[in-house]
Amino acid sequence: MADAFLKTAIQTLRSAGVPDPEWDGAELLEWAGGPDRAHLPLWDGRLSEEAQARFQEGVRLRAARIPLQQIIGRCWFMGLPFKINREVLCPRPDTEILCERALKILKDREGRPSVLDLCCGSGCIGLSLAKLHPEARVILSDISPGALALARENAALNGVEERCEFVQGDMLAPFTETSFDLIVCNPPYIPSGEIEELMPEVRDHEPRLALDGGADGLDFYRRLAQGVKGLKKDTDPRLLLEIGCEQGLAVTDIFRSAGYENIRIYQDLAGLDRVVEVS
Repeated sequence: MADAFLKTAIQTLRSAGVPDPEWDGAELLEWAGGPDRAHLPLWDGRLSEEAQARFQEGVRLRAARIPLQQIIGRCWFMGLPFKINREVLCPRPDTEILCERALKILKDREGRPSVLDLCCGSGCIGLSLAKLHPEARVILSDISPGALALARENAALNGVEERCEFVQGDMLAPFTETSFDLIVCNPPYIPSGEIEELMPEVRDHEPRLALDGGADGLDFYRRLAQGVKGLKKDTDPRLLLEIGCEQGLAVTDIFRSAGYENIRIYQDLAGLDRVVEVS
């Protein structure tokens, strides 16, 4: 009975084109009040009426290609829990490459290094650094008040709210008198003309503001390359930026043209360009 109950949901998701219906079906079942993945083989198939209704609604929403993370309202990033809603991008595992490199940089800094998480969204990057490197002083900034509100909730969820500051603003405009040791950023980098070609979960349900990087996807890198020059003269922050997998050379050229000489590209687990480090 249990097997048939879940199989029906999985088939519904598969027919709707959901990429990994088995995984999502199990996640929705646990969210609705059923067993977690480890105990699923022993499940007797019983669910309360409330849990059944919740599961069926979750399957309906996922079949409509609403992201799983938005339905269940959470995800895990760097081993930490984060709340998710429509105001922010769903954190991707590839972004952990940026966090891991940032932690190595911070480990070599003395005292209390200052970190700016620019375009912070859910706060997954900056809050992970605050949690995993407790000496860091982290400022999280976003132009979206909804994103900042969620980042505050995630700071409280992870117990780092007292060591973080939240600033609403457009890129580096609020920080012309502030010094940073490290600036991390996962900016919008999808070319405007390619957004309609994205998966429905992204195209229709994630904020366009966090996706659209202009005609060639590079607008925010240009702005950042020039904006850093406007910070306090005594600051020389290291930059760690997520990029699209085909943007490594273009982003490198942008920062070289702005006068930077030390630029390095890091690949993700698939061997694709994913992070640019500038110093």
